[in-house]
Amino acid sequence: MPTPERDALEALHAVVDPELDEPITDLGFVRSLDVDGDAVTVHLRLPTSFCSPNFAYLMASDTKDALVALAWTRRVSVELDDHHDSDLINRGLAADAGYRGTFAHEAQESLDELRETFKRKAHTAAMERVLTRLLRADRDLTEADLHGVSLGDLPADDATAALLRRRAAIGLGEDPGLPVLVGSDGVPYPPDEVPLRLRMARSTRISIEGNAHFCRGLLRTRYPDTTADTTQEEKAS
Repeated sequence: MPTPERDALEALHAVVDPELDEPITDLGFVRSLDVDGDAVTVHLRLPTSFCSPNFAYLMASDTKDALVALAWTRRVSVELDDHHDSDLINRGLAADAGYRGTFAHEAQESLDELRETFKRKAHTAAMERVLTRLLRADRDLTEADLHGVSLGDLPADDATAALLRRRAAIGLGEDPGLPVLVGSDGVPYPPDEVPLRLRMARSTRISIEGNAHFCRGLLRTRYPDTTADTTQEEKAS
């Protein structure tokens, strides 16, 4: 039977680290979750005290938004612990001041622009992941052949579902006839660029996964009580 605690936890699972493209619940960033009637209090923690303030604020703000959106919540408190800007970020969240209102003159870039940048990177990584799986599954398939692969050619698995979510996030369609290997604008690359584009996409995917692995290690070192699954590699969700 659903409970408020489970409802809140599911909402938090939809909040992702923009750089690592993984849920904050899987990464172990949720230090505690307390539900008391219609009030929810969440404490977040990060791998180091000097994690980028804009990333920290974005995750904390998204956490609050996800919980406020639940039909039964009336009071939501989100606090970031042990960060060098914890006090500033927590005051801004409590006052619903927004990113620019929280950081004032230090907010030199839009969080929307930052978010879009990482959505595009997440799409690139998901795209490379499904194409590499195809190459491994069919040894007769070459990199050059990937130019003709469409969404309808992909298996109905977790990696394909993840790619479709990443495409939707940047405004790309899900029609089975659409090509898989495309830029963030949905335009397919010329056939002669396929090997290069695939290598570049692989570099992006490896960078994201490497950073996630590194952050998990830092979090375990900083907080030995971390209970999230820190062993999963190449998560497709």
